[in-house]
Amino acid sequence: MGLRKVMCQVLTLDPDYAETTTGVERARHLAQRVVILAAISHALGSIVILLIYQISWPLLLLGFAVNGAALWAGYPVWTFTVMKLGQLLRLRSPAYRQILPPIGLAHVPQMLNFLTVVPLLGRPIEIGLAAWSLLAAIVTIQRQFDVRYRTAIALCSPGWLLVQVAIGTVQVLVQRAAEP
Repeated sequence: MGLRKVMCQVLTLDPDYAETTTGVERARHLAQRVVILAAISHALGSIVILLIYQISWPLLLLGFAVNGAALWAGYPVWTFTVMKLGQLLRLRSPAYRQILPPIGLAHVPQMLNFLTVVPLLGRPIEIGLAAWSLLAAIVTIQRQFDVRYRTAIALCSPGWLLVQVAIGTVQVLVQRAAEP
């Protein structure tokens, strides 16, 4: 299972990517690589605004690191939320380590976050890519938990929303700190 194959499966919302990745150590590493690449892409897209403010290199690097770290930190939070909601709903809930790969691989669309540099379309592109990640997670969690789609939506949406609010807050705080 290579990165390119999994990327195609996730981008086309093919639910089989969950079955090819569940419980496999290599899948966890692949998911971590995807989240790291998504975080770098997100950070690259976010620092363009900081470049417009013509801030110093140390602040630019700090902004890059903070924006990337926000996306990276959201990955385990989203996974934990899915797991806990599954337990609260008394579903046959896989262990945290088994949920990590599908949620991590659901970040594949966010590897395109560098496209947020497109003038006037940056924020809509970012939201669209995040929503695409949510859809990928819903498809795989529906298959993994063997539940209806609305239950998968209830499992995935709260954690995703929490992470999106946190990432948006971090972006606003970094941009305000960089304002002249």
